[in-house]
Amino acid sequence: MLTHAKKCSLAVLAALACGPALAGEFTLTSTDIAPGEFMASAQEFQGFGCAGGNLSPQLSWSGAPQGTRAFAILAYDPDAPTGSGWWHWQLVNIPVDVRSLPAGAGDPGKQLAPAGSLQTANDYGSPGFGGACPPQGHGTHRYQFTLHALSQPLDLPDNPSGALVGYMVQAHSLGSSTIEALYRRD
Repeated sequence: MLTHAKKCSLAVLAALACGPALAGEFTLTSTDIAPGEFMASAQEFQGFGCAGGNLSPQLSWSGAPQGTRAFAILAYDPDAPTGSGWWHWQLVNIPVDVRSLPAGAGDPGKQLAPAGSLQTANDYGSPGFGGACPPQGHGTHRYQFTLHALSQPLDLPDNPSGALVGYMVQAHSLGSSTIEALYRRD
């Protein structure tokens, strides 16, 4: 007869054994950025002393969890010297049938983002993608491009803060996949 403690231990082991297999199916890839690799100047911001291309990277994904009704892309720098990091891009309510974004989809003027999706303001204060621009000499920063599978499209107020968007994405995330790229300005 199994004791309660042994039953709980078996449940934890089963969850650990199954969890990575399920998580491994949902993948995010890019032809422009790679895990642990430095981004090109194309992904650097244009402004605030930076002179890059401010081009959001191409992204593709597969293996969405069952029950996915929409997707969200969040790009975040946890190393920004702000006390709260820096939101570089929040693209939400990507339709469930979309599986890739072309380079430049983060520029609202180019109209490359999928119909029905919403690009909220980045921490530079404008909607869409705002590229990497760490303070000169501040060292290497990590840029986390995270795709979330959402249980429903998000109902957001006008001009939501980055924190509110992040909260709502987390509240409805069925799973996520991240590419953590790097950037530095010497």
